[in-house]
Amino acid sequence: MSAEATNPATPGPAMPAPERSPSLEPGVTPAHRRKARPRIDLRRLGRAALLGPATRDRLPDAIGHVAEAHRAHHPDAKLEPLRRAYVLAESSHRGQMRKSGEPYITHPLAVTLILAELGAETTTLTASLLHDTVEDTEVTLDQVREEFGDEVCYLVDGVTKLEKVDYGAAAEPETFRKMLVATGNDVRVMSIKLADRLHNMRTLGVMRPEKQARIAKVTRDVLIPLAERLGVQALKTELEDLVFAILHPEEYEHTRELIAENAGRGDDPLAEIAEEVRVVLRDAGIQAEVLIRPRHFVSVHRVSRKRGPMRGADFGRLLVLVNEDADCYGVLGELHTCLTPVVSEFKDFIAVPKFNLYQSLHTAVTRGDGQVAEVLIRTHQMHKVAEAGVIALGNPYASPSEEQPDGGGDRPFDGERADPTRPGWLSRLLDWQQGAPDPDTFWSTLREDLAQDREITVFRADGGSLGLPEGASCVDAAYAQYGEDAHACIGARVNGRLATLSTVLKDGDTVQLLMGQDPASEPSREWLEHAHTAAARIAIQRWMATHPAPGDEETSGTSATSPRPPIEAPARPTEAQVARPASAVADPPGASVRMAGCCTPVPPDEVTGFAVRGGVVTVHRVECAGAARMKSAGRAEVGVRWGDTSECRVTLVAESFGRPHLLADLTEAIAAEGVAVVSATVEPPSQQRVRHTYTLQLPDAARLQALMRAMRNVPGVYDVSRAQHPAAAAQ
Repeated sequence: MSAEATNPATPGPAMPAPERSPSLEPGVTPAHRRKARPRIDLRRLGRAALLGPATRDRLPDAIGHVAEAHRAHHPDAKLEPLRRAYVLAESSHRGQMRKSGEPYITHPLAVTLILAELGAETTTLTASLLHDTVEDTEVTLDQVREEFGDEVCYLVDGVTKLEKVDYGAAAEPETFRKMLVATGNDVRVMSIKLADRLHNMRTLGVMRPEKQARIAKVTRDVLIPLAERLGVQALKTELEDLVFAILHPEEYEHTRELIAENAGRGDDPLAEIAEEVRVVLRDAGIQAEVLIRPRHFVSVHRVSRKRGPMRGADFGRLLVLVNEDADCYGVLGELHTCLTPVVSEFKDFIAVPKFNLYQSLHTAVTRGDGQVAEVLIRTHQMHKVAEAGVIALGNPYASPSEEQPDGGGDRPFDGERADPTRPGWLSRLLDWQQGAPDPDTFWSTLREDLAQDREITVFRADGGSLGLPEGASCVDAAYAQYGEDAHACIGARVNGRLATLSTVLKDGDTVQLLMGQDPASEPSREWLEHAHTAAARIAIQRWMATHPAPGDEETSGTSATSPRPPIEAPARPTEAQVARPASAVADPPGASVRMAGCCTPVPPDEVTGFAVRGGVVTVHRVECAGAARMKSAGRAEVGVRWGDTSECRVTLVAESFGRPHLLADLTEAIAAEGVAVVSATVEPPSQQRVRHTYTLQLPDAARLQALMRAMRNVPGVYDVSRAQHPAAAAQ
């Protein structure tokens, strides 16, 4: 999702930040307008602004800033936990300095102020003030728990780094693993980490260039995707720009010049279009605020690469804020009626919200000179969530009866948490990380997983749903639903039709996974080529590691990797087993009769005959294509009928998904019906499908339908039919 924010400061020299920062403005609400509270520019808060007068009998001014920002979102919040948290943090960090030369306490204060501006509740702010105490001071988790309760203790522990002394090079990946597991119980852990990283990135200029680059890359690969998935666009956009400035300084400077050049122009087409929109909505009687949202640096860079030379309206978007959901569609209707819409730009994220809580209507309008303005339409509440994501939920784990006016700071931690947004990506991540065998695998897989930034939802046959990344296949769906039991998956139906496990799923598909019953079932090594999710890849790789493959020539079963069918055909039948084929009588009597191999007729099929060389009459089923060709060629039909014997020989074709021991299971099912196997052939697997052809001797033709049902009931077999092509075994 592309989001907008004003231009953030960079670690090095950069253009001045604007007076207000929409990237940290989680909604324009009536309460904000009544208070008319002056905005705090977080990027300009230095040591003096954070600490203020350092007297012993009063809190520094920084807590006043935090309290003011907090009360703007939570008017009735209790501030006593914040006061106590600050006293502990300040006393424990006293004497510690940051590399910038500022007292260390400025960092937790700045992080807490960022979260307060975004609307975090009291518990999160309390933990934010304390987030480095256990890691960098003599304060212990037990002390935090005793003073502030289990909930604050859990959040502080979640963001506390693991010691390099104990973990060495694995400290960073294992710290992230620990943090993500904690986030699975409480998403506020990651909220604190994101704000912590934002402040560190803002002050990264004091670090060596190589360390700046290393931190920026981790931020790009891990923290920014996590901010996107949690919907915290205000933090994500500024982090993107800070990373952009460090890793791509030349392109950043070029983008900065484009923005500065546009700001110096006399005309502003976006402002003119905004005024047109205000007039349209005012005439329609729709109460709405129309704001201009400048694009942030990375957004401008992307647009310039996509569209070429930038025009005035390309440097921002219009944001229309209304009170009710229905008003969003009213605004859309008026804009499309009174202005010229760009139909291809319309997207409805209100009816179908994004997986990270984002809701908005997106459209675009154009004016006569060709300037196109993109328009975002949302309610004030949607805007708050669009900017702050999960942070805007307050305490997302309190039930309505548990919610407290102070944001839940004193509610006991119940240990039973479930993210109310239930993001599929987080569940998948928590599942596969357990199977990651080492820190390097976890770290590389985490980056790959987070790079998949689009989600789809597919529906199970039982009515449930699965959240999967875009591009996921049936293999991924199998492991998402069944875990390692998916090794026994033998196929799938997608929207009611049989599909291979390699089939790529689309949003809204219905998937029925076909599971084998054999406990010895095993995954195909080819599945790795179709596994898009980390959970599927790790599960398959772990199985492969414990089941090393011999040479291809020794690979057994009908696995999709087998170059040849298994040499598992039954022994040649004994003379007693080879009974005479079903007899038919031809007119004139006494003629030699032979069953046609193309359709293998058996009683009680309707049959017809044709004379061939040597006076032999071949018997075909009436609907046989071979019989139709002989008729069209002018061959005279010969009357035939079934004789007294009920024995018959028939050729059947079984279509199945490849799995080990399938041929043996099919042969066993045939034998259980009292049928003798004359011959059997298995074609090499194709796209994980296998075709088995059997020539069978039935003691009674009436058993044919029961036999075919028994063969279809063998796990992995999805169809059994009569042969419709010549078969040497039937001659």
